[in-house]
Amino acid sequence: MTGDLIARALKVKQSFDLAGRRIWPNAYLAPMSGVTDICFRRLVSRLAGGRTGLLVSEFVSVQVLTQPGGRENAKSAREMAFAEEERPFSIQIFGADAAKMGEGASIAAATGCDFIEINCGCPAPKVVGKGGGSGLLRDLPNLANILRTVKASVDIPVTIKVRVGWNDDLITLFETLKIAEAEGAAAFVIHGRTRAQGYKGLANWDLIAEAKRRAPAHLPVIGNGDVVRAADVIHRLETYGVDGVAVGRGAMHNPWIFAQVADLYEGKTPKEPGKLDYLWVFSEYETLLREQMDLDLRVLGKLKQMAARILKGLPGGSLARLSLLRSQSVEEFRGHLHDYFAGMGEVTRDYGVLTELNGSDQTEVVTGNTYMN
Repeated sequence: MTGDLIARALKVKQSFDLAGRRIWPNAYLAPMSGVTDICFRRLVSRLAGGRTGLLVSEFVSVQVLTQPGGRENAKSAREMAFAEEERPFSIQIFGADAAKMGEGASIAAATGCDFIEINCGCPAPKVVGKGGGSGLLRDLPNLANILRTVKASVDIPVTIKVRVGWNDDLITLFETLKIAEAEGAAAFVIHGRTRAQGYKGLANWDLIAEAKRRAPAHLPVIGNGDVVRAADVIHRLETYGVDGVAVGRGAMHNPWIFAQVADLYEGKTPKEPGKLDYLWVFSEYETLLREQMDLDLRVLGKLKQMAARILKGLPGGSLARLSLLRSQSVEEFRGHLHDYFAGMGEVTRDYGVLTELNGSDQTEVVTGNTYMN
């Protein structure tokens, strides 16, 4: 079975050109608010030996960035910070005011990042209510104006990320594709759900494929949604013809996915992580977190966030997650983690339980706190 997957991987498109820069492998980490900070990005990059194709920031509010003192705002600075090992690196910005988006893009570009991305996908009410994120899908002239203004404000390539539409009655994907083409976007990234879906149900890859068919040859089309395994990446490339695949919440469940895809592309058998690999990931993540955070409680919170996702589908993972999430200190967390893996036999994972990553509730849209893209 693995040999067949390697053979298939060697036949699919493995890279795409982003404004003259080769993005290899063409599976890369999608931006997620509260998740894809410098610590998580460096973690997946190290797991993949630097073979991550492209890394994208959490998304940055231009409203905050352009206010007096915004350049020095600690949260914005933290969201835009990146290490040289992360290149090529893109900063994603969001907002609804074209002038502020242009100014914010200029501030972001001054960090030395390689690309700017415009967020037209966030479904969170606090973003949409101000016309940003998915709210732009209901104001396409403003979306076009924002892309035009941002491009004029920076000297680096600008990409755009959209959802397929506002709801099933307002599918705007092909209109936004025309805007991306007309205004000179360097890439067109599609989350295959509507704003109304939030993260409910499955992404519509048929619509993504149709957008790829309609797109001009020079405009890379990247699909995003429901990708957890390297085999999922190969399937999306084979079946839907996209130029690349952005992996969001799936990377929280399987941060090895980029290493596994790169291995396949190199004709190698991808490694399924064992107990020591899981323990190393938590240890390395803690080390990276402590480089950025002074408070143990903040470190503990991020470790719990990882545990909630990465143990899903593992034997006894549900009970283990309860113990880990109830931990009152990092030391207690480590103890529960080591006890769990010490009592486990060979690691086997049921990827089937990850089919709908966030279940069937619309909690992400209602709260709007995390995974906003």
